[in-house]
Amino acid sequence: MFFDAGDEAVKRFRRQEDVFTDIIGLANVKRQLISALVSKRHIILSGPPGVGKTTIAKNVAKLLPKIRVNDCGFNCLPDRPVCPICKSGRKVNVVEKQGVERFVRIQGSPELTPEDLIGDIDPIKALKYGPLSIEAFTPGKIFRANNGVLFFDEVNRASEKLQNSLLQALEERKVTISSYTFDFEADFILIATMNPEDSSTEKLSDVFLDRFDVINVGYPDTLEDEVRIVREKSRRMEVDFPQGLLRTVVSFVRNLRENDNLEKKPSVRASIGLYERASANALMNSRKRVELEDVRSALLSVLAHRIRLKPRIKYLQGESKFISDMFESFTRKKGGGL
Repeated sequence: MFFDAGDEAVKRFRRQEDVFTDIIGLANVKRQLISALVSKRHIILSGPPGVGKTTIAKNVAKLLPKIRVNDCGFNCLPDRPVCPICKSGRKVNVVEKQGVERFVRIQGSPELTPEDLIGDIDPIKALKYGPLSIEAFTPGKIFRANNGVLFFDEVNRASEKLQNSLLQALEERKVTISSYTFDFEADFILIATMNPEDSSTEKLSDVFLDRFDVINVGYPDTLEDEVRIVREKSRRMEVDFPQGLLRTVVSFVRNLRENDNLEKKPSVRASIGLYERASANALMNSRKRVELEDVRSALLSVLAHRIRLKPRIKYLQGESKFISDMFESFTRKKGGGL
């Protein structure tokens, strides 16, 4: 069922249309994603925070057409039953699911359990139907994503035990549950995200990574792309943010990303944050136009926690002082460009 998304993407791509309309720029990432969808590959979008990984995954849902499935908890196609309930010939209602309903999200965390993904025995139903009856089993998110997309945000925050619980489904598109004598089929594409630079996460095992293609997602390719992102994704306020000043602000954030003294760099959310906070400051000062001082007032609140200095620098100078000094130096060089 994923070829429907892949086919739609290829059609638009051949017509030179933008397939992923919510994403500005990142042409190579889009091309790789289309290729992966067509070949029905599981995907990990790897990159720093705030580069649009989640937005890219959600955009895939918009490519999925609506389908008719059985209301059995396993999303069986009426003409291709896979779960024991539908295979038994029992009458099941047929429902229509939109593309976005075929997109099931999981938020990675250490507390997530295999039962959250696969499902579990409902004790009340077990008393009524018997502990090994199919009626007692409550399908997890894997089966809700059958004939759809399972989106696993921050997969490297999940435990190794949970990673292992996905291996069979990723390789064989079915799940063996020890309490039952049959396998449960689950045909889905898994699109996961991860931040490889986050040291507070679980290591993804080689056997788990081997089931995926990894697409690296970076910061916007050009200054123009990032300025457009900021304009389109920020909250609208009744103030004018001059284009020259906005280009200076975004250029400053991009300049920080290239600074060798930083080991943690500001994301696109930092650019959006400066735009919004500076706009709010102008409103509070009863002005209809954003000025440099409005940006300067928001600078530390937006940026200081979004960077981390390398050890050779941070013992000599804190993040706040570093940002302030860098901004003053940067704006002096820009001079009349403001």
